Order: sequence, then structure tokens, then C-alpha cells
Amino acid sequence: MTSISLTAAVTIAEHAVAFGVEHGYDPLTVAVLDPGGHPVVLHRQDGSGILRPDIATAKAWGVLGLGVPNREIARRAAAAPAFFTSVAVLAQGRILDVPGGVFVRAESATLLGAVGVTGAATSAEDELAAIAGIRAAGLVPETGAPST
Repeated sequence: MTSISLTAAVTIAEHAVAFGVEHGYDPLTVAVLDPGGHPVVLHRQDGSGILRPDIATAKAWGVLGLGVPNREIARRAAAAPAFFTSVAVLAQGRILDVPGGVFVRAESATLLGAVGVTGAATSAEDELAAIAGIRAAGLVPETGAPST
């Protein structure tokens, strides 16, 4: 299975945090997972809350676990909240239905892993930081939004 390299994962995390600093975001936490949902990098900015590593990981793990971007997870959760609650229990809480979890793909569209970012004032800002980090590594973000 093709997977994201440690070098690319570190680049993603560092650039996502730099993007947050540049835009005045609160401290960010970034989780980069391989396609099997295993951590490659967990980067917690000074001042991040103690739950942030779990939140970032859940954002990334959820997109890998369900095979759809967080935006689609949110849509499905809104349409069928009882089903989403059951899925979240099955996933042992490792899934969230808000933006900030983004697929990482190679130019060839090969899935390399996923990134989860948390800590900004909004999940949309978390997602922007993830996108910036992925692009800085020369890889392709997939959020489910028309622009990515």
C-alpha cells in the first residue's frame, strides 16, 4: 500500500501550523495518518488544549474510516443523526462530522493518507490550514468542496 512519507507528513504539519500563525488562529494541533489510519505525525502547537490531539486524529480517521470527506460526513450525519451516532459508537469516538479532516492524495489521485486539524475558531479555518499544509508538501487535498 502506498503511504505518505514522514518527510511529507512533517511538511504538512509544519506548514499547517505556520498558516494558522500567519492568519492569527488559536494554537493548532495537526494529525497526519497513513491510509490505514495509523499516525505518522502528531504536531501539537504550544497552548493547544489536551483534547486537541484526539480531535485532530478523529477528523482524519473519520474520513479514512468512511471513505468520504468530512463535509460529506457532516451532510450524512445531519440527514441521519441516529445512524451517525451509531457509527461514532462503533468507531469508538474516532470520528467527527465537522470540516478539518482532509484526504491527502498524490497527483495520480492515489490515496496517501489523511490530515486532521483542530484548534482554530472554526472548523472551516481548520480545513484551510490542512489544505495549506498538504499543498506545501506538493500533494493534493480532497475536502469534498467544489474548489478542491
